[in-house]
Amino acid sequence: MCDDEAGLIAGAEALVFGVLVFVFGTLVVVGGWAVIDAKFATSAAAREAVRAAVEAAPGADLAAVGRSGATRALSAHGVEPSRATILLQAGRQERCAEVRFEVGLQVPLPVIPSLGGRTARVPVSSTYAEVIDPYRAGLPEGVSCAF
Repeated sequence: MCDDEAGLIAGAEALVFGVLVFVFGTLVVVGGWAVIDAKFATSAAAREAVRAAVEAAPGADLAAVGRSGATRALSAHGVEPSRATILLQAGRQERCAEVRFEVGLQVPLPVIPSLGGRTARVPVSSTYAEVIDPYRAGLPEGVSCAF
């Protein structure tokens, strides 16, 4: 084998290896960005769910109001709201009560179809809490707020 053929083969191997590194590196970056984007979306959704519940009219269903706020935030971030789990973890509609929501998503990571075809999923969730204003109008009196 002459030196030109050996150089050509080594160059072809290096090119194939470089393409594989580029493809797998791109998949890692895309997967990482998908997780970061989902974290932004769940954080915004949890915050909007709590804000909507805290500012809800007296007597409103906090879980329904919070789900509505989270759904709007997820839609604004380009996430299908049906993919998310929206949970009211704590909440009573009285002064100084804590309202807490958790929003979670399962983020599918990109894979190469010929290497198994199973999609890995990464759970991403965010929790946000806020206290109802102690001077909020329309709520029952007599609740002591000791901070």
